[in-house]
Amino acid sequence: MFFIDTIELEGLGNRSYLAGGREAAVAVDPPRDVDQVLAAAARRGVRITHVVETHIHNDYVTGGLELARLTGAAYLVPAGARVSFARVPVSDGDTVTVEGELELRAVATPGHTPHHTSYVLREQGRPVAAFTGGSLLIGTVGRPDLVEPRLTERLARAQHASAHRLATELPDETSVLPTHGFGSFCSSAQAEGDATTIGKEKSVNAALTTDVDSFVARLLAELDDVPAYYTHMGPANAAGPAPVDLTAPAVADAREIGDRLAAGEWVVDLRNRVAFAEGHVAGSFNFEADGKLATYLAWMIPWGKPVTLLADSPEQLASAQRELIRVGIDRPAAAATGAPQEWVAGGDALVSFPRSTFAGLAERGTDGVVVLDVRRDSERGSGYIAGSVHIPVHQLHQRLDEVPAGTVWVHCAGGMRAAIAASLLHAAGRDVVAVDDGFDSATEAGLTVVTG
Repeated sequence: MFFIDTIELEGLGNRSYLAGGREAAVAVDPPRDVDQVLAAAARRGVRITHVVETHIHNDYVTGGLELARLTGAAYLVPAGARVSFARVPVSDGDTVTVEGELELRAVATPGHTPHHTSYVLREQGRPVAAFTGGSLLIGTVGRPDLVEPRLTERLARAQHASAHRLATELPDETSVLPTHGFGSFCSSAQAEGDATTIGKEKSVNAALTTDVDSFVARLLAELDDVPAYYTHMGPANAAGPAPVDLTAPAVADAREIGDRLAAGEWVVDLRNRVAFAEGHVAGSFNFEADGKLATYLAWMIPWGKPVTLLADSPEQLASAQRELIRVGIDRPAAAATGAPQEWVAGGDALVSFPRSTFAGLAERGTDGVVVLDVRRDSERGSGYIAGSVHIPVHQLHQRLDEVPAGTVWVHCAGGMRAAIAASLLHAAGRDVVAVDDGFDSATEAGLTVVTG
């Protein structure tokens, strides 16, 4: 008998896996906070004997090296990956025994990266699951443009070939267990569903239902923006990430918070966007702890700039720290928890800005105000409010001077990114209204939405 446990990394849209038998297990693409994997192994009562990477990741810092060090496990990394640490190089066809008749077989599946390798879990010689990393995902494949622009088309063609290799070599009932594709920007398209098999993918995955030229043309045309912090992830993983420190940051009082703002550092309020709009420290930015905190904060903050975190509770702060170390933001400069009134010095007041909906915008009318759309280019392409200005949220901090004069009604697709943008604008001294609403409501509210 075997088991496969899934470790969700919801904020980044990824999954890691622990698979094994009665006594031994293998960890696949582990997150940097390896205590999760160790806890999963402890619950199963198994020893981690192997840690495997499907590729050198571009979207998060791996915990593989540290997990192997802590457990004494063999650390398997694709042979083609250039790394600066000792590891067991894995080539196509290599097989390792996990326990008894449970084994893992490496299958070269280039495309997401040139060295990408999938791992097929076999029980008594029968394939039962494929850990496909950034190769074959649920209904799509991993994007091929994260390594080198000159390699993108070649890697896209390799993705098609790799998907077909898996579909040809594995039985239809084999579970497909990807690392990416649950909201990750490493996915070439939005994946739908929670589980899949080789047989299902044969009927729904474009890589398996269209010819290579059509597949590549469509894949390249639909590629989305790449988060800026991806630039730092590959080198960090190739060098060998340092162990993490999840102890609480130094506590900042109101005076220190003000000093850090005055020094040009980032002070990030993790509370929900409703609470932030109602009252916050002037100059602070709102990145909700319950949103895609790691993705958007790491995407937008100048790399290496000190960040101070403000949270509702120690629990919220600890969760945020865990999210951020996964993308290389290792230690907040300082932090504070509690009520926002405690974060301002005596005599200073909290500041606020209004929130509304698309119906509220329609009632007010768009004349005389700036309607700012902070969605990505791909989203705006499906429709936008007539006369709106477009600056994606991840570019806004560098393009604030491009926002026309006047009160800014800022919107995204659902409200979270609009809140981030509103906080940036408000910190810059602009009058702002955050539209906290789904974009589908724009047409229903009577606003003119341009399509096509």
